[in-house]
Amino acid sequence: MFLYTLLVLVTNCAARILSNASFRRHFHLLLSGLVLFGPALSLWVSQYSIFANRGQYLYRAFLRSGWGWTCVFCGSFVFLLSYCSRGSLSVTLRHLSRLAVAAAMWAGFRRGMAALENATGSCYEPLSAGATLGLGSGGAPSDPELPLLLLREGENKASCQVAGLVWRGYEVSEDAFLLCLCTLLIAEETAVFGPYLALGGSGGAPLRLLFLFCVALLGLWLFLLLCLLAHFPRFPTQLLGGALGCLGWRVLYQGWYRWPPGWLCPGRPGVGLFTAD
Repeated sequence: MFLYTLLVLVTNCAARILSNASFRRHFHLLLSGLVLFGPALSLWVSQYSIFANRGQYLYRAFLRSGWGWTCVFCGSFVFLLSYCSRGSLSVTLRHLSRLAVAAAMWAGFRRGMAALENATGSCYEPLSAGATLGLGSGGAPSDPELPLLLLREGENKASCQVAGLVWRGYEVSEDAFLLCLCTLLIAEETAVFGPYLALGGSGGAPLRLLFLFCVALLGLWLFLLLCLLAHFPRFPTQLLGGALGCLGWRVLYQGWYRWPPGWLCPGRPGVGLFTAD
């Protein structure tokens, strides 16, 4: 009983914050400022921090499958909230289709950035120590500090990396794009929980737990974004990735989803679920 009371208090507080008009109006500005000025933290963070290692557990367990975690928790929350509100499978699927659209955007972004990097890049073979002494380049260059002097023409990224060589092309940070898109998406989808409770919705333990997991995931994505910007600053690739992530959110949630819901538009979060709509 105590744990459920604590769960109600925490989720009610989080729901009020996420549904607050000022928070919703300015959250994307906060995120933009984080992406813009976050790399400046690299001047103060320690290179010996556990988060300065890309093999750290949080990066491996969450960042590499960030979209999957977002779909599991946010999708489950949207499904349960929609079905509990209306009991209609068609309405529930319509609201879930927003995540499908975002997934298509994420897949399209990855394909587009891979094509861009492949089109603008070149394959380099590091000049080995033996070659610098006139002994030829037969050795396997493995030192990342060796200069990239030997250009290999007629290669693509896949064949270049299979050959153990180095590909250098124009990159846009996928991590920054994904984390910005996911944080904004979760903030939008969970913001309706406050109005749902205010209108007397049944906030049972399963729904509240899913909401709490989404809030925790939102905090984790912000923390990982801050860690990446502070410990692995890459300007301007992270700035461009974050900007494209925010642009994707604006196109979907501030543009397309504001149309009346129908076959061509899933509608905004919460539309058609509450009696106040």
